[in-house]
Parts: sequence; C-alpha cells; structure tokens
Amino acid sequence: MNTSNEASYYSRRFNRQAGAPPVFCFFSILHCNKTNTKAFLNEFPDTMKISAPGLGRRLLSMLYESLILVAVLFIASFVFHLVFRDTSSVFFRPAFQLYLLVVAGIYFTWFWTHGGQTLPMQTWKLRVISADGGRLNLKQAFVRYLFAVIGIFLFGCGILWALFDRDGLFLHDRLASTRIVKIEQ
Repeated sequence: MNTSNEASYYSRRFNRQAGAPPVFCFFSILHCNKTNTKAFLNEFPDTMKISAPGLGRRLLSMLYESLILVAVLFIASFVFHLVFRDTSSVFFRPAFQLYLLVVAGIYFTWFWTHGGQTLPMQTWKLRVISADGGRLNLKQAFVRYLFAVIGIFLFGCGILWALFDRDGLFLHDRLASTRIVKIEQ
C-alpha cells in the first residue's frame, strides 16, 4: 500500500479523521458480524472508547490479580483438604497441584468469557477481547490461560515478550488471538 491508500484504509478501518488521536471508538473496531459480537455491542454505551493499555498498568493489574487468586486458591485448597484427608499418599501432591490449576483455569475462563474482566481488570479498567473485537469464546479463553501458565512458569518469558512484541501484547495474547484493551468512558 502506498501512503495515501494506507492512511485512507486506517481512517476507514477505525472510523476516524486523519490526525485524530489514537483512541478509537469501541464500535469502530468491532466490525465482525458474528452473533457474539452483536450481543457484545449491546452491553456498551456509544461513548465508550478503548485504547491500548501500558505495560505498567497490565503488570499492576496482574499483581492485584495474584492477591485475588491467592484467596480463591486458599478456599479451594481448604475444600480439597476436607475431601482428601490422606496427605501422605503418593498421588496427593500432584493431584492437589492439578486441582489448583483447574480451579484457577475455571476462574479465569469464566470471567474472560462472561464480560472479559476479572475484578482486578475492572478496577484497572482493562478488558480482554478477541482479535476481531468480540467476546472471547471458551476455546480462546482456555488457550489464553494455558499459554499464560506456560509463559509464566518459564521464568516469565510470556510476560517479557510484551517488551519485544510490535503491538506490546503478551505472548499468550498473541498465541490465543486476544488482546487487552483499556476502557475509557
């Protein structure tokens, strides 16, 4: 594309005038005609705008998320220990760790597929959306969670990826075709 066609494409794509600030109307990037996207559009007022959040905002949200997750896992581990009392069993520790990963997975995938926000994401005005701008489906949420766990356990390389990614996405967002956006009223 040459420069004039490229500028025209982006102004049509994001429904904005040349020289306008890079804050896009929420409805302009949701151009997909999927039914879940149409339902997603009905939840937001016309004045809602989104932009790309900074790395610091996302990391602070992750820090807050870890505090909430510790509380959720504490309650889940209490229930697990009430049900399985034999802690000396060979299979107790791996079963307990798998159980905690499943509980965390259910926590994240449920919130990501039902509104795109966990409590810390609501506090920091962040939302997870698919690459086409719609809601995450169950498969995307599961893939995002799986790659996030792998990326974090590999010395945080999935998080550090954001420093080198052209769009500033985490590795799990890139692989799951999702993105985190900052919501502005």
